[in-house]
Amino acid sequence: MVFLSNAISKARLDETNVNGDYHHDTVNTTVYGSRWVAEDIPRYDMPENEMPSGVAYRLIKDDLALDGNPALNLATFVTTYMEEEAERLMAENLTKNFIDHEEYASSAEICNRCVNMIARLFHAPMHDASSEALGCSTVGSSEAIILATLAMKRRWQLARKAKGLSTEKPNLVLSSVMQVAWHKACRYLEVECREVPCTEDLLYMDPQQAIDAVDENTIGIAAILGTTYTGHYEDVKKINELLEAGAAKTDYDVGIHVDAASGGFVAPFVVPDLEWDFRLKRVVSINVSGHKYGLTYAGIGWGIWRSPEYLPKDLIFNINYLGSEQSSFTLNFSKGAAHVIAQYYVLIRMGRSGFTKIMTNLTRTADHLAECLRATGRFEILSAGNGQGLPLVAFTLKGDQHYDEFDFAAKLRERGWIVPAYTMAANLEHKKLLRVVVREDFSRSRCELLLRDMVAALKALDLLDAKAVEAHRAVKDEHSHSSLHKNPSKYVMPEDGHVLNADGEKQSLDLKTAPGIC
Repeated sequence: MVFLSNAISKARLDETNVNGDYHHDTVNTTVYGSRWVAEDIPRYDMPENEMPSGVAYRLIKDDLALDGNPALNLATFVTTYMEEEAERLMAENLTKNFIDHEEYASSAEICNRCVNMIARLFHAPMHDASSEALGCSTVGSSEAIILATLAMKRRWQLARKAKGLSTEKPNLVLSSVMQVAWHKACRYLEVECREVPCTEDLLYMDPQQAIDAVDENTIGIAAILGTTYTGHYEDVKKINELLEAGAAKTDYDVGIHVDAASGGFVAPFVVPDLEWDFRLKRVVSINVSGHKYGLTYAGIGWGIWRSPEYLPKDLIFNINYLGSEQSSFTLNFSKGAAHVIAQYYVLIRMGRSGFTKIMTNLTRTADHLAECLRATGRFEILSAGNGQGLPLVAFTLKGDQHYDEFDFAAKLRERGWIVPAYTMAANLEHKKLLRVVVREDFSRSRCELLLRDMVAALKALDLLDAKAVEAHRAVKDEHSHSSLHKNPSKYVMPEDGHVLNADGEKQSLDLKTAPGIC
């Protein structure tokens, strides 16, 4: 049998093309030979027609190529490395909505296990079945902080109402070096933010000044286990002692919330004898970020309450329209289960010994970096070492020169390093500093590379005169890649414009800034 083939005529080919059966853009060339690459990527309006998946992927991937390298981003506390097995678990569970406890009962059970492990890590009381600790997963510490503030405020309101007292003008005592999430919580929940200022001699909250700011309207004191600015652990134990002593003189029932966003997964393994958690009677709630030193990718945090007494029942919603009875205490409803599962992987994969090894290595690397910077004679180290603070190095330039910390950070950026430069908190805004956060994937070898480039940056800046440095600043500011449109945070109110708060008073719209990236 002989098989005969037709030599297809041009007329038939043209007819096929008209009918759309053959698209030369998708099969005859690479992505970079297609018509979509010859046009600007859609920015504001959704395109009228579809494009091939491979083209869309490549256009977006190329756009993202200008992002910094996460491994060289020493500004962020957020995890930038996880094992392949963890990433595989996350990919396999991306489609699960965590809130559907009936449909995804195993995911809900995994969350319960995480809460139990973290509560025990923080020494939550376990002696009484009627007062067991409570906890929930959040999308990060910011959500946990707002929920904790809400719980403290509501508990204070209920206590005041029971005594027939006013519930107006609640206040929260905290440090001026608090992360911006606390300013959000106070503004959104209409709580006065009583900031204890830091000084040149004490770059974090003074316990006695915190106690002095307490009055009958104080809903709590927020203490930080690892400040964003310099990584210091605030003295939670001293605050607890002063509150206990003061309770004998007043009837104020003031609890402590510990913001352990960064330090909650560090201190228990590096300085296990440090008392900052539920071992202290006045600590009523703690937040921690799983996506920081909890070694999980961004999108997971935890809030833990000492007992049901400190989480008023009227804040908890009970629902059954997802197929079963379940309780909800969260700002959002739907969220992915993948990050909860990833956190559980890290907890059982590392165990206490694994966390101890990792955090000890990070602390030693931070100490090595600090010592090498100090040895140059060009830097002053502001952070604590030897495990008495977070594994980071906060430092400032010594002496007078024609460039500053921001110029130094910009010079390091030319080598790919992202090292944030920022100013200190209220009362010390004149003080400029830099910060290197030592994360899991920041090895000693990478530390040596950074030190080499830091020395090179100093030499390069020393060779420039003041005029050249100023010109470089102007060019950098004018040609920033940060955005193609105006940042709404830069909006300026009209001279006669103002916003009223719930009491009809003019609301301050001063922008709250956070140092670097958290």
